[in-house]
Amino acid sequence: MTYNIKYDNTKDTVNNWNDRKESMIKLIQHYNPSVIGMQEVLHHQITYIDSALTDFSYIGVGRDDGQQKGEYSPIVYNHTKLKVLKSNTFWLSPTPEKVSKGWDAALERICSYGLFENKADQSKFYFFNTHFDHRGAIAREKSAELILKKIQEINLQGYPVVLTGDFNLSPGEKPIVFLKKNLHEGKDYTLKPFYGPSGTFSGFDHNRILDLKIDYIFVKGFKVQSYIHIDDRMENNKHISDHLPILAHLTKE
Repeated sequence: MTYNIKYDNTKDTVNNWNDRKESMIKLIQHYNPSVIGMQEVLHHQITYIDSALTDFSYIGVGRDDGQQKGEYSPIVYNHTKLKVLKSNTFWLSPTPEKVSKGWDAALERICSYGLFENKADQSKFYFFNTHFDHRGAIAREKSAELILKKIQEINLQGYPVVLTGDFNLSPGEKPIVFLKKNLHEGKDYTLKPFYGPSGTFSGFDHNRILDLKIDYIFVKGFKVQSYIHIDDRMENNKHISDHLPILAHLTKE
């Protein structure tokens, strides 16, 4: 799963985190993904998620200081099924090893990743999770190039790879086309027909036509059995986040 949960903005009076968080936990428990790439997660939000989902743990750091400050792009995983063998975070910038803002980006942006082992059969895979800048066009282009370069450098064993994120890009834009030359985009690659609205961004507007797709799951070395954009809402018809979660069922190639 990939899920931008919307950071806890105190100005969000009608879409307040405290009014959404329990519904989000129920959604995750219902669909029960083994691993989730989340975006826009503040420290107290990941602490809440970690305590509410008892079978899950997380890896990741805050982008502002490499510790707990600022938004995380954490990877939340079911520790009864998966084991983390190694993990790290790099910044989307010319100096990825340290806290930094890249190119024309408005904010610091990161990619967190882990090498996971499936406890059932000891198979291994890499999972990368990111959130591209919302303003910097050059930053989005360079971030796509950097992530692919990093995947090649890190995954020397050629394990299967998942890349999730809010890319702030629609499908026809250059960085997405670039990524699709090197990875499979789940929606295009699914064996079972895609299900759900074509878009992933709701903006908390329940009257909005859901046709803006900016969130993705990319894979390499996996088959995509199914791929859905989940348009579940709360009883009052409000969205749980301003993005829809995406759920992909992956199996070994």
